[in-house]
Amino acid sequence: MAAAFEDLFRSARLTAVHLEMRDGYGRDADFEEWNSGHRFDPAERWHSWFDLMVQTTIRGVEVRRARIVSEPISDYIRFEYDVTSGHNVKSGEQVRWLPRRQASDLALPGNDYWLFDGETVLFNHFAGDGTMTGEELVTDARTVALCTEAFEAVWQRAIPHEDFRPA
Repeated sequence: MAAAFEDLFRSARLTAVHLEMRDGYGRDADFEEWNSGHRFDPAERWHSWFDLMVQTTIRGVEVRRARIVSEPISDYIRFEYDVTSGHNVKSGEQVRWLPRRQASDLALPGNDYWLFDGETVLFNHFAGDGTMTGEELVTDARTVALCTEAFEAVWQRAIPHEDFRPA
């Protein structure tokens, strides 16, 4: 995990929210292992993320993640769903899922992003195969407002992780 990315969490005072809109990301060794049937403890495997989220949420920063997903869900999204309880939720994140068909009338940015304290957006850029190609830090008020409104609209409609049953 890059130090600058970690610093955004360490400096967050109130909120860190993440909107994910892709049906697949880089098929790394963890995904391939899971896809072959091996289940692992995400808190042990990804301890640096787990520790950062625990440190962030224990300071009172609300961390929320919303995922817009196609149905039936892809193998990659099934992987994310499977590890969310032991990884994201266990570390203090709140996670919700929104079936893509319920997002058709929402104005959404073109890229996944993190939004910190409603002031700073970190866009995540991906290649077609889901590998990350870069990040873009933006503080422009209009862009921040778009991302804030988009996230809250998705969050209002989305289903809490514990209630979501993927198709």
